[in-house]
Amino acid sequence: MSRKKAREGQMQILYQMDITNDYSLENLDIFLENFGNIEIEDNGEEKIKENQEDMELFQTDEIEYIKENIPTLIESLEKIDTLIDDHLEGWTINRLSKVDKEILRVAVYEFLFRKDIPMEVSINEAVEIAKNFGGNNSSKFVNGILGSIYRTLQLEK
Repeated sequence: MSRKKAREGQMQILYQMDITNDYSLENLDIFLENFGNIEIEDNGEEKIKENQEDMELFQTDEIEYIKENIPTLIESLEKIDTLIDDHLEGWTINRLSKVDKEILRVAVYEFLFRKDIPMEVSINEAVEIAKNFGGNNSSKFVNGILGSIYRTLQLEK
């Protein structure tokens, strides 16, 4: 499993939900159906798609990781967003680019709820994702905000 790819999937799902302003788990199924390698059959059961050579599909364990984490992430958005917003100087979370916001949300979720992932790893992965998906200064911005949140959380321990 590539956790980086799973994180990218989480960021993309959140982006889709943010664009549509619909954070229902039905959107998770729609995303995985369209960009993953699962297919929801008429009876509601999942089936693995075969021979999808034209897209880079999520592996089964990446899908499981995404499906395991997205519900808690969505339920905790208010807490996550508040923590992010508290570390934005002269900005609010609603003024951020959607890509940067979703990258920050995934990393902060890991800070708060995934104790099996060192915070430094979450920061590094978020910076790499920002380099691939964000704007010219996204990686520096994401690194700065996550570094600030990291220091605050370390002081609270």
